[in-house]
Amino acid sequence: MTVSTGDFAKAVRVGRPPNIQKRFPHSQALLVSGKFIDLAMIKKGKAICIAANGRNSFVIRGALKAAQRANSALIIEIARSEGGATPYCAVNYWNMPRIVDAACNELGITIPVALHADHYGIKKEDDIPDAKIEIPTMFEAGITSIAIDASHLPDDKNLLTNLELKPFIPDWAGLETEIGEIKGKEGLSTRSEALFLIQGLNAHAIFPNWIALNNGTVHGIEASGQGIQVKLTRDIHEALAPYHVSGAQHGTSGNSSQRLKEIAQQTNTTKANVATALQMISWGLEVNDDGNAALDENGNFIKVKGEGVSESMWEKMVAHADANGWKGGNFKKLNLPFENKLLGLPAEIRERMEKRVESFIYNLIVNVFNAADTADLAIEAICEANGFDPGPKADRIEDPLAWTAEKIIQRAASIESNNGPDGNFDD
Repeated sequence: MTVSTGDFAKAVRVGRPPNIQKRFPHSQALLVSGKFIDLAMIKKGKAICIAANGRNSFVIRGALKAAQRANSALIIEIARSEGGATPYCAVNYWNMPRIVDAACNELGITIPVALHADHYGIKKEDDIPDAKIEIPTMFEAGITSIAIDASHLPDDKNLLTNLELKPFIPDWAGLETEIGEIKGKEGLSTRSEALFLIQGLNAHAIFPNWIALNNGTVHGIEASGQGIQVKLTRDIHEALAPYHVSGAQHGTSGNSSQRLKEIAQQTNTTKANVATALQMISWGLEVNDDGNAALDENGNFIKVKGEGVSESMWEKMVAHADANGWKGGNFKKLNLPFENKLLGLPAEIRERMEKRVESFIYNLIVNVFNAADTADLAIEAICEANGFDPGPKADRIEDPLAWTAEKIIQRAASIESNNGPDGNFDD
C-alpha cells in the first residue's frame, strides 16, 4: 500500500507544522506532529510506532531506512538526560531536527516522522522556571512532540506541573505525560494514579496523546527478569478508555519479542521507546532477542568482529570507559566523546553501523509492533485534516471546578500509590 504522489505532495505542503516550515522552508522531509503518528497506529489497530532514541547519528539514519523500507510512520526522539542542557550524547533537542531533516532529504525518506523531546524531566519545583524558557527554544529548533515527565514528583505536583507547562507547548504538538517514575519491579503505577492525572488534565482541556506508566520495566540494561506487566498495562488502559489516551511503552530493552507483541496486541499502546539496544547494536555488540547486550565470562560486552565500529575504535572506547570507571549501562556516556570519532570512520564502517540498526528496527516494525504501512495511514490523516493539526482525540468530560489547585491537592491525598525507591531513570 502506497499513497499517491499527489497525496504526499499535499502532506508536505500542509502537514508540516509552522516551526518546521520556518526552520526548513525548502525541505521535502515530512516532519509532522506526533498526533498523526498516534492516529495512524490507532487506525491500523494494535500497532505500535517505534520511538528510536537517536543517541548517535547512525541510529537515526538506520531507523529512517528501516521505517522507509517498512513504509512505517516513525518517531525519532532524545531524552533530556541524553540530549538536554547537560547531555551524555552529541545529538540533542536542538540539533536533532537538523540531523533528521538532512538525512531525510539525503536518503529520499518519504514516511512521516515526528521529532519527540522525550522525558523532559521536572525533578523538583525549582526546575519549572527554566523549563518555561527552554521548552519554547526546543520547538523553535524543530521539535514536534514532547513528553513532560514530572513523575518524580508527588501526584498532585505532577499534575500541577503539567498544567503549568502546557501553555509553553504548541496546541498542534504531540503530547505525552507520565506517572510512576520508571523503577523496575518496584513502585509499579496504579489505576488510581493514572486516572488522577488524566482526569485532571481533561478538566483543563488538555488531552495527551500518550501516557507512560511504570509497568514493570527499566531503562537501560534489564537484569531483574521482571519485565513489562501486560495485565497491569491493559487494566490501566481500560480504565482510561473514556479519555482516549494511548499508551507509551518505555524501557523495551530487556523484554522479549513475545512480551512486546503482547503489549501491542493486548493494550492500547501506540508508542514504544527503544534506546539502549540501538546504541549497542550500532556499535557492533552482541545483543540477544530481549535487546540486552550479551556479556562474556568476565562481565564484558562482546564485540562482534566485522560489525559495527572498527575493532581498533572499540578498543579505544573500552579504554576510555575503563579510565572513567564506566561499567554496564554507563557505557552510554561514550556517546558524547566518541560521536565525532565515529563520524570520522571510513564509509564502509559507518554504513554497516547503520545497516545493523536498520535490520533490528525493521524486524521490530514488521514482526513485533505491527506497524508496517502505517506511513500511508498517517499521510491519509494529514490529508483528511488538511493541515498540521488533527485536533484532540478526546472531549472534556471532567468538571474544571472539581479540579482547582486546592482540590487537586486534596484529591491526591487519597490516591492509591505504590511508590518505589528514589533514582534517576529517565533515559
